[in-house]
Amino acid sequence: MLDVVILAVALAMDATAVAAARAVAGAARRDLVVLALAFGAFQAGMAAIGLVAGTTAAAWVASWDHWLAFGLLVLIGGKMLVEAWRDDGDDAAAGPPRQDLRTVILLSVATSIDALAAGVTLPTLAAPPALALALIGAASFLLSLAGARLASALGAHLGRKLELAGGLALIAIGVKILVEHLG
Repeated sequence: MLDVVILAVALAMDATAVAAARAVAGAARRDLVVLALAFGAFQAGMAAIGLVAGTTAAAWVASWDHWLAFGLLVLIGGKMLVEAWRDDGDDAAAGPPRQDLRTVILLSVATSIDALAAGVTLPTLAAPPALALALIGAASFLLSLAGARLASALGAHLGRKLELAGGLALIAIGVKILVEHLG
């Protein structure tokens, strides 16, 4: 059972970091919850697809998953950098920026691709696959929400500097994923 908890927390780490990076610009509480829910749902859903697909699809997914995650995270991180650079502080009265559904879905896919491959291993763990999927989703939701809330609070105090750091963090996560899979 401990191996399932460790897997769930490990799979949640990228999603947590991405949620924190997105929240630094200041996000509405509703948007943070939606982002965390999407991350939890996609992590569990992709793991379920991996479980069903089995080992036949694992080799195919492993051949391109890192490129997709890298591309999406660099694209979104770059967009955050551009937005932070262009931000002149005049829009502070407008309230926190809204996240669009497309960005939430792209981030959810990018952070859950590794869960697809991990889903193949679920039958080898000492817990029922349904429980493992529930733990994966719950860990991603809870840790992403906590990371986003903390980053949002810090973002209110540190502003653009932290938003720049968030964009760079997304790019770094994308590079890390690419290097790990190519190395």
